[in-house]
Amino acid sequence: MVGKGDMGMMVAARRIEAPADEVRYAFGFEDRFDRILVIDPQTLQARVEDDDFNAAASAITAKIVNAWRDRGEFPERMLVAN
Repeated sequence: MVGKGDMGMMVAARRIEAPADEVRYAFGFEDRFDRILVIDPQTLQARVEDDDFNAAASAITAKIVNAWRDRGEFPERMLVAN
């Protein structure tokens, strides 16, 4: 039996801005990009504009930062499914 806590999560993000001092992504579940993630490209510290740095924010941040480390640039889009 599968309970609510066992359901997978699919978080998508798309880069909306990348000025020199921060990289901004709209992100959310499925195609609902209703939150904003901000990453400092110098320190790789991340925050969300609504101050709720939850599991979804953590998962998409890790995936974006790992892509940056692999490719040397912040991706246009990112998807986390687990």
